[in-house]
Amino acid sequence: MRRRLLLGAVGLGVAGCGFRPLHAPGGATAAGEASDDVRAILASTEVALIPERNGQMLRRALTERLSAAGSAATSHDLRVSLQASAEPEGFRRDGTPSRIRMVMTGSWLLVDRAAPPSVRAQGVERAFDAFDIPDNQFFAGDAAQAAMSSRLISQLADDIVLRLTVSLRSRSA
Repeated sequence: MRRRLLLGAVGLGVAGCGFRPLHAPGGATAAGEASDDVRAILASTEVALIPERNGQMLRRALTERLSAAGSAATSHDLRVSLQASAEPEGFRRDGTPSRIRMVMTGSWLLVDRAAPPSVRAQGVERAFDAFDIPDNQFFAGDAAQAAMSSRLISQLADDIVLRLTVSLRSRSA
């Protein structure tokens, strides 16, 4: 009984605070038009090719997240430029690095396929992470770097889709 009352109170508290789901139908307005428009744009967006291995991984992550909105005929292109930089954070006594910090920056641009094409949204997202370089264990260092790259790509893809959704939602409201 207490659990039901608590869950009911939490549900009423969230409903009364103005919270609306970002991607759900009816999330942007009471009638749901803006949210449905945003979902349609996300579903009709094709991610352009991004060079290098990290770019391929980011493109795949973005495609997975955008296709979750549904499927539709392609009417928009998402163009992403990816830059990665590394800087040492820690050093051993002999001067070799013991920890590397990676920063990935994704500049993105959403354009429609109309004639002439127009920019619908644009932005820049950054994600950073670090990994340790263990002594005399090259495989462990490579595995740590691969795991860190995967985390960065996932974070960057989430940030780009979230910022794209918010930007489209604010324009359509």
